[in-house]
Amino acid sequence: MAQNSSLYIKHHLQNLTLNLKNFTFSNSGDFWTLHLDTLIVSWVLGALFLGIMYFYARKATVSNIHFFQNLTEMAIENISIQVNEVIKDTKSLFIAPLALTIFVWVLLMNFMDLLPIDLIPGALNLIGVEYFKVVPTTDINLTFALSIGVFFIVLGYSIYHKGVVKYFLEFFTAPFRHPNIFIQILLSPFNLILRLVEEFARPVSLALRLFGNLYAGELIFILIAVLPWWSQWLLGAPWAIFHILVVVLQAFIFMVLTIVYLSLAKEEH
Repeated sequence: MAQNSSLYIKHHLQNLTLNLKNFTFSNSGDFWTLHLDTLIVSWVLGALFLGIMYFYARKATVSNIHFFQNLTEMAIENISIQVNEVIKDTKSLFIAPLALTIFVWVLLMNFMDLLPIDLIPGALNLIGVEYFKVVPTTDINLTFALSIGVFFIVLGYSIYHKGVVKYFLEFFTAPFRHPNIFIQILLSPFNLILRLVEEFARPVSLALRLFGNLYAGELIFILIAVLPWWSQWLLGAPWAIFHILVVVLQAFIFMVLTIVYLSLAKEEH
């Protein structure tokens, strides 16, 4: 029984991968492999989000406001308030839509963790797909891809406001600054090291925070699934209710930190 439980847990923690060297499917691989389940689920959820928004945007009216339009307007208004409180820049109109996109996309991927563990993998197993993880945010490759994308957006936003010369000059002049040019030159290596640590710590912490919380949540669901059937609902239902808060909170934190990083990107040192 212990061996079966161990194999069950190991099975659910493995991705369906495609090796780009020989184009073979497997459950493990090296750098030249794609996690197909992560890509498929994230793309499908992203397309679903865009399709629903496009469909209801064309039906939006001022007189006859339906539930989804009202819900969307509330979300946009609340996110716009968050953005305006942090970033005092009326010209950066892309930040609120970016924040909304990040929040909803991450939220949808997180919510896949609330589906029954064997629902989608069991259905795909009937057609010969042995491995399939349905929660993209439990894949560290995806969370790093999201955080690196945010990193480059923040980088471009900072260069746009400060200019290339001023942006890279700050690597040597902040946080320690001195009016004497010779002392400033001596301080520049320390400034560079601190700035590089700060710049790279942001995407790393952003990715690991999302991955760690969702991976832990999925692991607990898997552990509950190996328990006797009569105890699964007893433990699974309270954890699922609590996990709803985790799912929403992690998407909100990812969005808010993106807004904060964009705000810091335009600040003068």
